[in-house]
Amino acid sequence: MAKRTRSAALAVLCVGVLAAAGACGSDDESSSGGDANTITWWHNSNNEPGKGFYEQVAKDFEADNPGVDVQVTAMAHQDMVDKLAAGFQSGDIPDVYMERGGGELADHVEAGLTRDLSSDASEEIAEIAEGSLAGWQVDGKTYAIPFSVGVDGFWYNKDLFEQAGVQAAPETMDELMDVVEQLKAADITPISVGAGDKWPAAHYWYFAAVRTCSQDTLNSSMESMDFSDPCFVEAGEVVEDVVAAEPFNPGFLTTPGQEGASSASGLLATGKVAMELQGHWEPGVMQGLTDDGKGLGEKTGWFPFPQVEGGDGDPAGQLGGGDAWAVAETAPDVAVDFVKYLFSDEVQQGFAENDMGLPTNPAAIDSLSDPALKDLIQVRDEAAYVQLFFDTLFGASVGGAMNDAIALQFAGQADAQDVVDATQQAADQEK
Repeated sequence: MAKRTRSAALAVLCVGVLAAAGACGSDDESSSGGDANTITWWHNSNNEPGKGFYEQVAKDFEADNPGVDVQVTAMAHQDMVDKLAAGFQSGDIPDVYMERGGGELADHVEAGLTRDLSSDASEEIAEIAEGSLAGWQVDGKTYAIPFSVGVDGFWYNKDLFEQAGVQAAPETMDELMDVVEQLKAADITPISVGAGDKWPAAHYWYFAAVRTCSQDTLNSSMESMDFSDPCFVEAGEVVEDVVAAEPFNPGFLTTPGQEGASSASGLLATGKVAMELQGHWEPGVMQGLTDDGKGLGEKTGWFPFPQVEGGDGDPAGQLGGGDAWAVAETAPDVAVDFVKYLFSDEVQQGFAENDMGLPTNPAAIDSLSDPALKDLIQVRDEAAYVQLFFDTLFGASVGGAMNDAIALQFAGQADAQDVVDATQQAADQEK
């Protein structure tokens, strides 16, 4: 493990990335290893419009390929992550699944579980910007087709900001804290966070590190797995300041990220809170959590993670990542054809029209209907660099230890140094 090549995931999905986001599904949970005409497919679009859209995609593929049976399983994101983790431990995974890349993918490749698509899907791979592919390559080979690459930021309710007298989106952490106080004064809960799933809380630490650490420091630390630079403790101190301001929804430590109306995304979608730090997939998630299927609609606003005064991070740096379709090593060959179909103009355009994320297929970019998502394309393309989500980059062992420690920090049971120490200890065990 320690000797694997990290260059694929290493720091950045760069400028000019033709990016994307999204996910999929139904209800059968069988995994790979069946007959040559059966494809098992897992994804996380368990709400409309994504769920129904991908069900139709499976039916259309079956119609074009008589005799093929696509067995689709749609589930909540965290459920999918947990079930995939269990599957990778046992070696029993679906034929087609969502691969997040980075160190996680490197682990799967090292274990011989994920198929090399470099040759079989060479035409599709050639259409994707090189920066977008980097997170799903190991030793120069491509093991998944990214369909969703984008950036994190604060999604907010324009109406609630206006009610609280907020004139402009905050650009610094001090300004963010001022906005929090304005919202509290207007009896509006400022921010929702699904700390019950850990990763939504961890995104605060990740982005704080992008703001406190220089890109060179991040790159060298990711390569060496050495977190001794003081900027990482500074990132934790930024998180401590945010938590101390008490901006979050009641019960945030057990709140799920995206599942149900009471999740962090659900609270934003239904007007219960003013904002949430989330990825580019948020508009599509919110649509599935409102009765009218529109999410926040025209009330949707977005702003980047604020600058940290005195931090060494590039103000134009962003945090992000995405998802890709991967094929299990044991899957039938027709599963590769299905993944190629998922990247087709037709499917990616439908993905964009349903505001499920930012498509990687260049032919689908103009199909985006949500103005906020269209704006994110410019943010992504103008970014000095896009730091890959740390838990994805580092893989389950180190990334999991980091997320666990950050969750404890949100609960007041760990401090900034504890997060660094837990991460370093897990990294040392990997070396």
